[in-house]
Amino acid sequence: MAAIRHELWIDAPVEQVWALLGSAEGVSCWWDHQSERETPEGTVWEHTPGPAHGTVRMRVVAREPNTLLQWTCISTHDAATPASEWTGTTISFRLGPRESSPAARADWARRIPVQTVLSFTHEGWPQGSRFLAFCTTAWAGVLQKLADCAVKAD
Repeated sequence: MAAIRHELWIDAPVEQVWALLGSAEGVSCWWDHQSERETPEGTVWEHTPGPAHGTVRMRVVAREPNTLLQWTCISTHDAATPASEWTGTTISFRLGPRESSPAARADWARRIPVQTVLSFTHEGWPQGSRFLAFCTTAWAGVLQKLADCAVKAD
């Protein structure tokens, strides 16, 4: 299985970044508007990126304040859309200090202001995915919005 990985260095306290990750309302500030529902399977966050995609449903499988948010995509989508390959994938947002990143703690990186490191993984993609490259770029843009929101709130 393939995975998308990103590491963002954010010049904002971890609590501020978590405020944008730890709730559907917070995620709505930097991604699509999220709704939260309680289901027999647990908490589910939903958003609709457009009519072609339908509603994207993510079951919250881990929510550890200031540390980890993890979702599993439980919705199915038309095969012509990127969301079609999200079904069954896992999306993780791990937060840590500068010291949690070998790159961020290197001498060359010390001049860059970093308070929080966000390690992002979207794993479980099928081999040979048609949409992996597109979604890698899309996630980079979405995650940059998260970082920008966190820094503005500081």
